[in-house]
Parts: sequence; structure tokens; C-alpha cells
Amino acid sequence: MNIREAKEEIKNTIKAYLMRNEDGEYAIDYIRQRPLLLIGPPGVGKTQIMEQISRECRIGLVAYTITHHTRQSAIGLPYIERKEYGGKEMAVTEYTMSEIVASVYDYMEETGVREGILFIDEINCVSETLAPTMLQFLQGKTFGNHRIPEGWIIVAAGNPAEYNKSVREFDIVTLDRIRKIDVVPDLEAWKKYAFEAGIHPAVVTYLGIKEKNFCRIETTVDGKFFVTPRGWEDLSKLIYVYEKLGLPVGRETIGEYLQFPETAKDFANYYELYNKYQSAYRVDEILSGRIDESLCDRFEKAPFDEKYSVTGLIVSRLSSDAVRLSDMAAYMTKLKERLTILKTELYKNAILKTELYEGDLAKADDYAEGSVDSRVRKEGGSSINDRINSYIKEFSDKLSKDAAARIITKKEYKLRENIADFLRNTAVIIGEQGITDETKAWGIISGEYNKAADEYEDSFDELGLKLEHAFDFMEAVFGAGQEMVMFMTALNSNPAIPEFLKDYDCERYFQYNKELLFDDREDRIKERISEIL
Repeated sequence: MNIREAKEEIKNTIKAYLMRNEDGEYAIDYIRQRPLLLIGPPGVGKTQIMEQISRECRIGLVAYTITHHTRQSAIGLPYIERKEYGGKEMAVTEYTMSEIVASVYDYMEETGVREGILFIDEINCVSETLAPTMLQFLQGKTFGNHRIPEGWIIVAAGNPAEYNKSVREFDIVTLDRIRKIDVVPDLEAWKKYAFEAGIHPAVVTYLGIKEKNFCRIETTVDGKFFVTPRGWEDLSKLIYVYEKLGLPVGRETIGEYLQFPETAKDFANYYELYNKYQSAYRVDEILSGRIDESLCDRFEKAPFDEKYSVTGLIVSRLSSDAVRLSDMAAYMTKLKERLTILKTELYKNAILKTELYEGDLAKADDYAEGSVDSRVRKEGGSSINDRINSYIKEFSDKLSKDAAARIITKKEYKLRENIADFLRNTAVIIGEQGITDETKAWGIISGEYNKAADEYEDSFDELGLKLEHAFDFMEAVFGAGQEMVMFMTALNSNPAIPEFLKDYDCERYFQYNKELLFDDREDRIKERISEIL
């Protein structure tokens, strides 16, 4: 299965293993919760999905690369313990707690998270002295004399023997106690991740043409040559930084990440053309609706590979805006949820006031505002600023705790930090204006929320216009030709754009989506480009 399928399989396993019965016990006995073993090429994303899974399932993650460990750090150090057997005192060898097991307990103590994943990488590449320990670990969930705590699911990973000469094959006894998942490279699965992770558009468009170069590992008489998904992602990050610094990304630099000379040379040539097209075709002008006839004429007469690359540039710009809009939508949704809770907190005093006015405590001479406020404070009420600041502190403390437990992504952390900033800013405004009335305070908060909502609506409308202008350009040059198939396929590749189009009514998108048959025509387009490049 591909890496996304493997991720879903592991998530389903976690749900099953952590489900409890009516007695509060795990539905599947801990001893029957087989460890999972991922076997696949290096760089395919095995380690990365473990981080994603732990965050999405809101459970802990402790990860180790076992080849970095000695027998002593894995099972603990020996010491002599005195015990009595049959009336005689005997010297017995015991072991200190394994560093790995201790790390699980440390994580639980530091974060309060009691369930999680213990991930052991390169498990089939251990040394001779550690091999029996790893077999014991997979079969009995123990390191030395110490067992992995219940609620912690064991996931291990390794490479097939053809990729690593240090690989040790597991025997049938061990394999009969684990769940083995074979992971294969899959470009389409990776491309979905690539859009989410913001992989450089030059990398995405190139691999759309040269799929065979996505993951290549060969051993020849001249040495080992390889290109992995990890290499493409790391190269993408370097390209972004080099571009910001104005540094050239040469063939030698590319070859440091793509250690397959033929692929490195091919991508270097493509990247050079990509930059040429980026400067020659004014994508921002196209998306703003300013279409130059000379530019249309050049694009129409351009070689097919050039058309493919420029189409990729246009869609890349739209995709970036769609992802940004998706982040804004997530922020607005979460902010609204938080403000709904805050409103309840805010009006606690008002509710308490009403109860005092209507109860026995409200005498005729107590109707003065100051007298009632005094009673409210005695009954546990607090000022508006105190309530807002208390809410902000509780929210921020929870964010810090989740970040320390590593159960949220950087994106989610930023989203929640932005919500905290919104709350702090509104608290400052309310404090500066000396507002003590709940309705007026809520009016300030609502007003600030509406400003953010207006900003989102403006961005939504702006992306819609850009999409319409992109269709204007493609229709003006190609009509409903094969280039439009290419354009539509690229649009559908990034999940953020179809998500945007659930709310934005773009007639041409749905028209072409219905009329054009993508699969066969796109395959022919790719074949043609591969022949050209």
C-alpha cells in the first residue's frame, strides 16, 4: 500500500487498540495488540506519518532510531540484587530501566498524556548483540525486565534487504506476532501531501511529467544512485530559501539532494526553464485580468513543455491563495467557537446580577448599581477584564501544554496563537475604554470579529476573480483543447481548490469538469511531454 493508505491503516489500528469495553478495559488485550511493522524504501515518509498520526489522534509519540543505541541503553545496565530463595540469600542480576522505556514514562509525567505510540525506526538493522533484544521487544513488548506501559502502541519501521546490507530477516515466530505493512512509493499520494506541505511548484510540475524520477534506487558497478521523496522535499525547502537569498540553485547543489546524476541533471535543466518562464510570463497580470495579446500569441505558439510549465505556474499561484484562504477559514471557524464560549463566561456576572435582583438578597435599598456589584463580587463574580484575562490564560496554558506534548502541528499552533492574540487585543481595547458593561464589551468583541470576517470575505472574492481571469486566459488562447485538460487536472490536484469551489460558484469549472475526460487525455499529454523533455 502507499504511505497514505498505511497512515489510515495505522490510525484505524490505534482506534481499535485504544477502544475500551464497558468495564473500562481495552477491548483487545494488551498482549494481543500486535506491533505494526512498516517495511519500505528509505525516504518514503514512514517516520513523518507517525508524527502526523500522533497529532491527529491526539496521543503521544516517543520515537527512537534503534541503530543509535547500544545493548546497555536499550535494556538497561546490570546491577546485583540480593534475594532469598528456599531460605537462602542469593545474588541476582537485575537491570536498570531501559532508556527507551524510561522515555515513555518521562513523557507521560511531563505531559499528562497516558496513551501514545512508541516508534522504533530501522528495527531490522540492529547489531548482533541487540538482535535478541529486538525480537523480545516485538514478541513480549519488553526491554530487558521492563515492559512498555499499557496504552502505548508499538510501531516499528525498516528498509527491505535490497536497500540496506545490514538488514536482518525476521523469523516466522516473530512475524507471527506482528502486523507487517509493506509500503511502496506512490507519486499521486505524495502529491496530495506536497500541496499541503507547500512543496516548491517546480518540483511538483517536474514530477508530474517525469514520474519515474520520483523514487529511484539503483546499485551498479559504479556505485549506489538514488532519489527519494525525502530528497525532493528537502531540496524544495532549500530552493525556497536560496530564492529568497538570491542564490543560484545549480546542478551541483541539486545533485547533493538527488543523488542520481541523470535525474539531477534533468531537473536542473527543467528548473532553469521554469525560472525563464516565470520571468517571461507575467502570471500576476494574467490573474488580475490584464491579458496581453502578444503574451497570448507567444503562449499559443510555445512548445508543449513550455505550456505545461506555465500552466503549472498559474495553478501554483491559485493554489497558494487557496491554501491561505483555507487557513483563514479554519481560523474563523475556531475563533467563532472560542468566542461562543467566551460569551458565556462574559455574561456570568449578568446572570448572577439577575438572580440577586430577583432573590431574597435584593432589598429595596440594594437596587443601587454599586450595592449589587458588591454583592456580585461576594457571590463569586469578577470584573469583565478579569474574566477575559482568565479565559485567555486558560486558553494559552492549554496551547502550551499541547505544544509540549507535541500533539498539534505548527499550523494548528499558529492558528491557536492567532486566536489568543485576537483575545488579547480585544481585552486591551475593552480595558483602555474602561468598559464595565457586558453588552458593550461583547459589542467590541463582535466588532473585531466582523472585521476579520470582512477580511476573509475580501480574500474569498479575490481568489474567485483570479480563478475567473485564469479561465479567461486559457479560453482566449486554447478554448477547450488539451491545454484546458491540463489546466483542469492541475486545478483538481490540490485539495484546497476543489474545497474552495464548494462555496464559490464557478460555472466554467463545473462545465469543463463535467465535459472533459481527464484520465486518458492527460496520460497522452504526459507521454508527449516526456518525449519532448
